Amino acid sequence: MPALIESNLLSWVIFLPLLGALVLLALPRPTDEADSHGHPAAQGGAEGRRHGVGAGLVRGFALAVALVTFVLSLALLVRFDPRRSGFQFVEGPYRWVEQYAIHYHLGVDGTSLLLILLTTFTTVLAVLYSFNVRHRVKEFMVFLLVLESAMTGVFCALDLVLFYIFWEAVLIPMYFLIGIWGHENRIYAAIKFFLYTFAGSVLMLVGIVYIYAHTGSFSLVDLANPASGAHLSLQRMDARTLMLLYGAFALAFMIKVPMFPFHTWLPDAHVEAPTAGSVILAGIMLKMGVYGFLRFCLPLFPEQASQSAEVFLALSVIGIVYGAIVAAVQPDMKKLVAYSSVSHLGFVMLGIFSFTKLGITGAILQSLNHGVSTGMLFFLVGMMYDRRHTRAIAQFGGLKRTVPVLAAFFLIAMLSSVALPLTNGFVGEFTILQGSYLAFGMRHTALAATGMVLSAVYMLWLFQRVFTGPATREENRTLPDLSLREQWVLAPLVVMIFWFGCYVATWTRYLDAPVDGLVAHMQDRGGATVLERSAALPEAHGIAAMRAPGRAHAGEAL
Repeated sequence: MPALIESNLLSWVIFLPLLGALVLLALPRPTDEADSHGHPAAQGGAEGRRHGVGAGLVRGFALAVALVTFVLSLALLVRFDPRRSGFQFVEGPYRWVEQYAIHYHLGVDGTSLLLILLTTFTTVLAVLYSFNVRHRVKEFMVFLLVLESAMTGVFCALDLVLFYIFWEAVLIPMYFLIGIWGHENRIYAAIKFFLYTFAGSVLMLVGIVYIYAHTGSFSLVDLANPASGAHLSLQRMDARTLMLLYGAFALAFMIKVPMFPFHTWLPDAHVEAPTAGSVILAGIMLKMGVYGFLRFCLPLFPEQASQSAEVFLALSVIGIVYGAIVAAVQPDMKKLVAYSSVSHLGFVMLGIFSFTKLGITGAILQSLNHGVSTGMLFFLVGMMYDRRHTRAIAQFGGLKRTVPVLAAFFLIAMLSSVALPLTNGFVGEFTILQGSYLAFGMRHTALAATGMVLSAVYMLWLFQRVFTGPATREENRTLPDLSLREQWVLAPLVVMIFWFGCYVATWTRYLDAPVDGLVAHMQDRGGATVLERSAALPEAHGIAAMRAPGRAHAGEAL
């Protein structure tokens, strides 16, 4: 690998898709083909013909850029040392806006590394699936690549302002993906998505500015390091101010996850978004909220996070059960999968606020697993919509005879979603429930576990209505099975489902150092709530037992 790339590997992973998007913008617009969503054809087809630029070239170039970015992220994985605590591949801090101490500062630990891999992996599949887009192909691919750059930047930024810029930049391409290539109510869904998420982000920005005004630093590393002056200045603030700052960050992340009751934007966005948009929204964008809690709320505000744990426990359990019940009564397949995300991400938040190594490790694993399983379900629903132009469950039936390959892939995705043993879903949710039991006891854990039962109910019922029984409708008897391209989109997801389910140690070794550091930080600085909970647990499983000897503090390990 050239030295220029190796020494700035994170920057290349972040900005290569953006560079590819700029190259695409320089190309003339190719001819529009028949639009799969029935939108009016855009002008400019003559320009594409005149300059000889075809949609195939645009698609192929976008896929090549996404593949190269994925390969570079694999280079990060190969060079990453999971035994080391602290950030690796650090770039900076380089002075950016010197007057306000804003720096270009990047770095990754095991948590962010795996989320970057999920981002680049999912983007490759989203681009490949989107070869069926016929309307304004160039612009569609540009927005996908810009979105990849912004999401990757979120997981790498170690400066609060840099993080916020990437965080907000994600909204713009997703807004246009929903608003231009979405379905009938796409404008409403796009505006609702933007307003909900932007409102939370503004509160976070206020918190960031306030922190700088009182600490003189935007550096996440300094603010989380107990030995730094910035951290001491932060902790010298009065308890009420710290709780308000914590609330500003937490609300932004709760909306993005989304947690109950801030979830109402999600079903509309999913239902109206194009398939690739839904996959990226569920697979990656929602994980930005989870990442925010792990990277900012717990390290910077450990005592406030501890004090709010019971609230988050209640909201998580409500979200698990509520999301599952509402999913079960949905007549639309895409909306069913959307509400299932509310339930699954309730498990993730339950694991985080257990403050145990098992719970937090399970939360990160479940974030990755949800991206794989739910992403696959959205791909499959999109493939069915491409064939029938409806997502109404009642319009299907008997498809296992008509499209057996599609049915087989759907069965695997469904079993993963219901957490069948040997699939990825089981590993994540079972680990979270273990952590929840250690932290909260049997009653709350049993209530959360009902979400797994309800998940099996609505997913099995969905499969039964869509794929079993006779094909009573004529339209369902002549559907084409999956094309080779569609199978190439789904096959890597199947591999990941069973890889996570059968040999999760491949991935958990990257999480040991950051999770140990976070748990130790919560024990040391999380206040009486965490300490009392730790003391009440069995010695072999309590938070104290999870602190690995010699681990660094959160400013290094996170």
